[in-house]
Amino acid sequence: MRYLMSIMSSPESEARDWEPTPEVYEAMGAYNEEMAKAGVLLAGEGLAPTSEGAEVIFRDGEATVVDGPFTEAKEFIAGYWVIQVSSHAEAVEWAKRCPHPPKGDTTEVKLQLRRIDELQDLDHMPEELKERERELRAQGFVNG
Repeated sequence: MRYLMSIMSSPESEARDWEPTPEVYEAMGAYNEEMAKAGVLLAGEGLAPTSEGAEVIFRDGEATVVDGPFTEAKEFIAGYWVIQVSSHAEAVEWAKRCPHPPKGDTTEVKLQLRRIDELQDLDHMPEELKERERELRAQGFVNG
Protein backbone atom coordinates (compact mmCIF):
# COMPACT_ATOMS: atom_id res chain seq x y z
CA MET A 1 0.00 0.00 0.00
CA ARG A 2 1.17 3.49 -0.79
CA TYR A 3 0.23 6.45 1.37
CA LEU A 4 0.55 10.18 0.91
CA MET A 5 1.62 11.64 4.22
CA SER A 6 1.22 15.41 4.10
CA ILE A 7 2.30 17.91 6.70
CA MET A 8 0.13 20.99 6.86
CA SER A 9 1.39 24.56 6.80
CA SER A 10 0.71 27.30 9.30
CA PRO A 11 -0.02 31.00 8.76
CA GLU A 12 3.62 31.67 9.73
CA SER A 13 5.07 29.23 7.21
CA GLU A 14 2.71 30.51 4.51
CA ALA A 15 3.91 34.07 5.19
CA ARG A 16 7.53 32.86 5.42
CA ASP A 17 7.64 34.53 8.85
CA TRP A 18 9.09 31.35 10.32
CA GLU A 19 12.21 29.50 9.29
CA PRO A 20 12.95 26.09 10.77
CA THR A 21 15.93 25.97 13.10
CA PRO A 22 18.96 23.83 12.27
CA GLU A 23 17.66 21.36 14.88
CA VAL A 24 14.33 21.02 13.04
CA TYR A 25 16.16 20.40 9.77
CA GLU A 26 18.38 17.82 11.51
CA ALA A 27 15.38 16.00 13.03
CA MET A 28 13.55 15.95 9.70
CA GLY A 29 16.66 14.70 7.90
CA ALA A 30 17.07 11.90 10.45
CA TYR A 31 13.40 10.96 10.05
CA ASN A 32 13.71 10.85 6.26
CA GLU A 33 16.87 8.77 6.55
CA GLU A 34 15.14 6.33 8.92
CA MET A 35 12.27 5.86 6.47
CA ALA A 36 14.69 5.44 3.55
CA LYS A 37 16.73 2.82 5.43
CA ALA A 38 13.51 0.97 6.32
CA GLY A 39 12.62 0.91 2.62
CA VAL A 40 9.29 2.71 3.01
CA LEU A 41 10.16 6.16 1.63
CA LEU A 42 9.34 6.56 -2.07
CA ALA A 43 9.37 10.38 -2.29
CA GLY A 44 9.23 13.46 -0.12
CA GLU A 45 9.53 17.21 -0.59
CA GLY A 46 8.68 20.50 1.03
CA LEU A 47 6.44 22.93 -0.82
CA ALA A 48 6.80 26.68 -1.34
CA PRO A 49 3.99 28.83 0.12
CA THR A 50 0.79 29.33 -1.86
CA SER A 51 1.90 32.92 -2.63
CA GLU A 52 4.29 31.36 -5.15
CA GLY A 53 1.63 29.08 -6.66
CA ALA A 54 -1.45 29.27 -8.82
CA GLU A 55 -4.85 27.62 -8.91
CA VAL A 56 -6.44 26.47 -12.12
CA ILE A 57 -10.22 26.53 -11.83
CA PHE A 58 -12.31 24.65 -14.39
CA ARG A 59 -15.86 25.88 -14.91
CA ASP A 60 -18.25 25.71 -17.83
CA GLY A 61 -15.64 24.30 -20.21
CA GLU A 62 -13.09 27.02 -19.41
CA ALA A 63 -9.88 27.09 -17.37
CA THR A 64 -9.18 30.17 -15.25
CA VAL A 65 -5.81 30.75 -13.56
CA VAL A 66 -5.69 32.54 -10.21
CA ASP A 67 -2.29 33.40 -8.78
CA GLY A 68 -1.62 32.74 -5.09
CA PRO A 69 -1.73 33.29 -2.25
CA PHE A 70 -4.86 31.26 -1.63
CA THR A 71 -6.86 32.75 1.20
CA GLU A 72 -10.12 30.82 0.90
CA ALA A 73 -8.87 27.56 2.40
CA LYS A 74 -7.81 27.25 6.02
CA GLU A 75 -5.12 24.60 5.53
CA PHE A 76 -2.45 23.99 2.95
CA ILE A 77 0.09 21.25 2.44
CA ALA A 78 3.59 22.38 3.41
CA GLY A 79 5.35 19.17 2.45
CA TYR A 80 4.72 15.53 1.76
CA TRP A 81 6.09 12.02 1.76
CA VAL A 82 4.97 9.05 -0.32
CA ILE A 83 5.54 5.89 1.67
CA GLN A 84 4.97 2.23 0.82
CA VAL A 85 3.89 0.10 3.76
CA SER A 86 2.07 -3.17 4.37
CA SER A 87 -0.90 -1.73 6.29
CA HIS A 88 -2.76 1.34 7.45
CA ALA A 89 -1.46 0.69 10.97
CA GLU A 90 2.14 0.80 9.74
CA ALA A 91 1.46 4.10 7.94
CA VAL A 92 0.04 5.55 11.17
CA GLU A 93 3.10 4.37 13.11
CA TRP A 94 5.44 6.15 10.67
CA ALA A 95 3.29 9.29 10.85
CA LYS A 96 3.46 9.31 14.66
CA ARG A 97 7.27 9.28 14.46
CA CYS A 98 7.42 12.51 12.44
CA PRO A 99 9.38 15.24 14.25
CA HIS A 100 7.02 17.52 16.15
CA PRO A 101 7.11 20.22 18.85
CA PRO A 102 8.22 18.90 22.25
CA LYS A 103 5.99 18.56 25.32
CA GLY A 104 5.23 22.03 26.66
CA ASP A 105 5.28 23.67 23.21
CA THR A 106 1.63 24.32 22.31
CA THR A 107 2.32 24.79 18.58
CA GLU A 108 0.00 22.50 16.64
CA VAL A 109 1.43 20.55 13.71
CA LYS A 110 -1.01 18.49 11.68
CA LEU A 111 -0.09 15.57 9.45
CA GLN A 112 -2.63 13.84 7.20
CA LEU A 113 -2.46 10.31 5.84
CA ARG A 114 -4.24 9.35 2.63
CA ARG A 115 -3.99 5.96 0.97
CA ILE A 116 -3.11 6.29 -2.70
CA ASP A 117 -5.55 4.42 -4.93
CA GLU A 118 -3.87 1.73 -6.96
CA LEU A 119 -5.13 0.70 -10.39
CA GLN A 120 -6.70 -2.45 -8.93
CA ASP A 121 -8.75 -0.22 -6.58
CA LEU A 122 -10.44 1.58 -9.47
CA ASP A 123 -13.34 -0.81 -10.05
CA HIS A 124 -15.15 1.42 -12.56
CA MET A 125 -12.10 2.23 -14.70
CA PRO A 126 -12.29 0.32 -18.00
CA GLU A 127 -9.65 -2.41 -18.25
CA GLU A 128 -8.23 -0.98 -21.51
CA LEU A 129 -7.53 2.33 -19.72
CA LYS A 130 -5.89 0.48 -16.85
CA GLU A 131 -3.66 -1.29 -19.38
CA ARG A 132 -2.68 2.04 -21.00
CA GLU A 133 -1.84 3.36 -17.53
CA ARG A 134 0.30 0.27 -16.80
CA GLU A 135 2.19 0.86 -20.05
CA LEU A 136 2.88 4.49 -19.11
CA ARG A 137 4.13 3.41 -15.70
CA ALA A 138 6.37 0.76 -17.27
CA GLN A 139 7.90 3.52 -19.42
CA GLY A 140 8.58 5.59 -16.30
CA PHE A 141 6.14 8.40 -17.19
CA VAL A 142 3.91 7.83 -14.18
CA ASN A 143 5.07 6.75 -10.73
CA GLY A 144 3.50 3.79 -9.09
